[in-house]
Amino acid sequence: MNTSHASCAASVLAAEAVVKRFGAHTVLNGVDLALGTGQSTCIIGPSGSGKTTLLRCMALLEAPSDGRVVMEGATVSQARPSSDVRLAARKVRPEIGMVFQQFNLWPHMTVLGNIIEAPMRVRGVSRDEAVVTAERLLQKVGMEAKRDAYPARLSGGQQQRVAIARALAMQPKILLFDEPTSALDPELRREVLQVMRTLALEGMTMLVVTHEMGFARRVASDVVFMDEGMIVEQGTPAAFFERPTTERAKRFLNQFDE
Repeated sequence: MNTSHASCAASVLAAEAVVKRFGAHTVLNGVDLALGTGQSTCIIGPSGSGKTTLLRCMALLEAPSDGRVVMEGATVSQARPSSDVRLAARKVRPEIGMVFQQFNLWPHMTVLGNIIEAPMRVRGVSRDEAVVTAERLLQKVGMEAKRDAYPARLSGGQQQRVAIARALAMQPKILLFDEPTSALDPELRREVLQVMRTLALEGMTMLVVTHEMGFARRVASDVVFMDEGMIVEQGTPAAFFERPTTERAKRFLNQFDE
């Protein structure tokens, strides 16, 4: 079942028949997924199902072996891209924010430096404007007191909140999360999930690869279940968690009831 609730024509970002191969191994097998404005989509599924690879393709970090990625109607990634596609990708890349599992903060920069660097270098924002934005975002994620700290002095949860602020500083149209809490202990997971929940309520368009079933159930507008490189089932949280239609999804969910 490779359908998507937001039509590709009306979507912010979409994968269309995306295939990804690494050598002889097919990781994604013809995936269609469209993300509508303000939609919070959670991708769940067993390890090795292709979740992160799909996210990386949609973040323009991996090129599809076949199919394409479309942003607001323009092709921005495909196998053997034309010069027009490469140009379109360069234009939209700053509008796709990415939050990684391992935070990926620059260790030699302070919290403030991490947040203002990309807006100044990529968007040409003045330092004064970048600092004002950074301070507002640090307050938003509850990290204003750590603006002059270096990443090594922060907990994992604090680093991830800074990483979210850094992604938001680029004013992206969509924010992608790759298992943002998997490296954190339960208490630190909660503080990161609360920030993400706030973003969803504010209407940020988000695509989240996660093992956090509670977050997917309570916050997502759409849940995508993947297995063996394909979308097996997709629907609202209520429909997916309470009335799954495929045997594979039922088996996956049953393990959380044991």
